[in-house]
Amino acid sequence: MEAAGCARRQGRYQVSANVRMLIVEDEEIVRSTMRAYLEHNGFVVAEADTLAAARVSMREQRPSLVLLDLQLPDGDGLDLLTTIKKDWPEMPVVVMTGHGSIETAVTAMRRGADNFIQKPLHSDQLLVSLRQALKTGELRRRVAEDVQRTAARYRFEDIVADSPSMHAVIKQARIVVAESRATTLLLLGETGTGKGLLAGAIHYASTRAREPFQKVICSAIPESLLEAELFGHERGAFTDAKQQRRGVFEAADRGTVFLDEIGDMPVALQSKLLGILEDRSFRRIGGSSLIEVDVRIIAATHRDLQKAVADGSFREDLYYRLNVVPLTIPPLRERHDDILPLARSFVEEFNRGLGRRVGGIADDAEARLLEYPWPGNVRELRNVIERAMLFSSCETLSAADLFLDMGTRPQPVAPAPGGGARLALPREGLNLEEHERDLVRQAMEFTGDNQSRAAALLGISRDQIRYRLEKMGALRGSSRARRGQ
Repeated sequence: MEAAGCARRQGRYQVSANVRMLIVEDEEIVRSTMRAYLEHNGFVVAEADTLAAARVSMREQRPSLVLLDLQLPDGDGLDLLTTIKKDWPEMPVVVMTGHGSIETAVTAMRRGADNFIQKPLHSDQLLVSLRQALKTGELRRRVAEDVQRTAARYRFEDIVADSPSMHAVIKQARIVVAESRATTLLLLGETGTGKGLLAGAIHYASTRAREPFQKVICSAIPESLLEAELFGHERGAFTDAKQQRRGVFEAADRGTVFLDEIGDMPVALQSKLLGILEDRSFRRIGGSSLIEVDVRIIAATHRDLQKAVADGSFREDLYYRLNVVPLTIPPLRERHDDILPLARSFVEEFNRGLGRRVGGIADDAEARLLEYPWPGNVRELRNVIERAMLFSSCETLSAADLFLDMGTRPQPVAPAPGGGARLALPREGLNLEEHERDLVRQAMEFTGDNQSRAAALLGISRDQIRYRLEKMGALRGSSRARRGQ
């Protein structure tokens, strides 16, 4: 190994102390020379002269970095590279060989090598390659830890499901993950039922868990921007396209794309989505090259897609292509057995998040929770518990802490004979304008002030809800409302 000029540049390449590395090399002179040089530069070095010895050292030493020769007495170093990337995917590997070729380098990189260097090794080149590989490995480790933290929030085991109907949904989802290769799923259910939680659980329980989980709320992005968000664009494709940009589908290759509120996707984009579902390929805006991706697509909506197909707002062919594996999450009012367990789980969550020590929920509060119809479903229940814990100073939540005024909210009753729910009119009558304002406020609260989704909850257009908000004075002085958020 050439060492000229290394001493004066040594500080430039110094690594963190006690970085453990494994040199897999059958020539003793080369191995010992590299070991002495690398130990001088801060590495803790182990050696192996065969594949068998390297496998033992990998299990016992768990190095932070591997320097791997491809020509070994008992086999090909590429086999060890494959094993390392399977069992320790975050571990960086730098491949070296005296018989280098473009084909060998390409093969090594495809199998996961972080760099490829040829013998005789130059010390500068070696240290730069090792330092770069360590940085790459550290980045992969951090990404893996982030994936693990995210996955901990999306576990089937943590979905509260005491009701038979939710047990059935989770059982179906587990079957999809364990026994089906289905790459398209459709989650149906009212707003706030937990479709996003179920989508995350499906992704992180699958073989795609280490790959990206990309979520797009189709109703939250203006139509003019949604296409670029999903498919990306080439530089110069439109006025503001200053540089090339990858879209969600390209970024999620080998992972999952969760398209929430798919029922609100503009018809013009539905045909392009259909192309991805059929061919798993697309073109960026302004691009000519066909980009192939391997993604699982989970779509979700609170809308009745069959009705949307009938009225022409949703493509029939797209509906049937999405409806391969439908999973319907029942509303909270039909999951009576889940209400109190969910409320208790939210108390525990906010005890941790808010630093509180609320011991539980009083009997009168439990009765109120069970009586309430929960039009906003699980999301509304979570908000109610959070608000109660923010403003209550008691160790137990009472009915008064919940701010659920059963008398001022219209109560749903059994479905009307013609289908669909109706509101009960009190015998003493009601103030229609007052209840309209209350319903608009509720819809805006449930949807985080998203006018489009609030309008969908009420079965009216965005212009109609905006008119009502202006009449109520809710838009005055609100820049966020003026932007349509």
